Amino acid sequence: MPLGARYDHLARTTASELWRQVVGTLLVAVSFFTVGVLVIGGGAVVALLLEIPPPPADPEQISSDPVFGLVVLLLSLSAVLPLVFGTVALVQRRAPGTLSSVAGRLRWSWLLRCSGVAVLALALGQTAQFAALASTGETVDGMFGWTGWERFLPALIVIVLLVPFQAATEEYIFRGWFLQAFGTRLRNPLWGILISSALFASLHGYSWAGLVDVFAFGAAMGFLAVRTGGLEAPIALHVVNNMVAFGLSAAAGQLEDALQQDEMPVPWQSLVGTVVQLGVFIIGVLYLTRKRSISTISG
Repeated sequence: MPLGARYDHLARTTASELWRQVVGTLLVAVSFFTVGVLVIGGGAVVALLLEIPPPPADPEQISSDPVFGLVVLLLSLSAVLPLVFGTVALVQRRAPGTLSSVAGRLRWSWLLRCSGVAVLALALGQTAQFAALASTGETVDGMFGWTGWERFLPALIVIVLLVPFQAATEEYIFRGWFLQAFGTRLRNPLWGILISSALFASLHGYSWAGLVDVFAFGAAMGFLAVRTGGLEAPIALHVVNNMVAFGLSAAAGQLEDALQQDEMPVPWQSLVGTVVQLGVFIIGVLYLTRKRSISTISG
């Protein structure tokens, strides 16, 4: 690991030839899609063996059980993480821990502090979104509800166990691999942040407001990865966001809708909440970075 390097420059080692970044990026991309296909295919086989029928309204889905569908979705993403670490080690010839931070590892105490800021930022962001919806005459009916513990508890267990791995995997790919691969050639991290954020948004099937939301999220997390020297802050907010989103959907008995991104409308008022949430999180994390003297360069 190079000494005195920013997070996005940690792949600038003696083995940082251009072909390694190209081959590594192709391997990560192929792994992302191949593992997804294999896990979803395996899920379809398991659903068939367990005699779980597809939903009548959408026979292309593998299961009418939303909890089973959530397990398959989260595993199809989480299972890519070991392959990303393997690509860093075998292709770039460096320690996989350098994908986590300038310390060469995931800084757990810092991750927990960022998680606290993430909870506060999410609460304020959601409050701002609801205020924007109410002020424009939009209803928030259906966003909250209670399906009962019998249906909610299995989903909650899956969310708690698997969402952290799913969210972390996406951060290791889009704010980890891509930022550092671009960083081997670029002094300024801006292009790496923008391109990886565009790729991240392209994998979501939301309406235009949702795509703007996801792109802004990716850009903000890329910025924080560089400014804080690691992925702890991005992982913290991503995990909190996804756990709350899936949790609220499961509690309301609408987990099926949460799994159908291609058909999920996102109101433009949600962007008000996004601005508040990301603003509070960035300010809070940068403040704690200075206060706690968090290292932002390798040493």
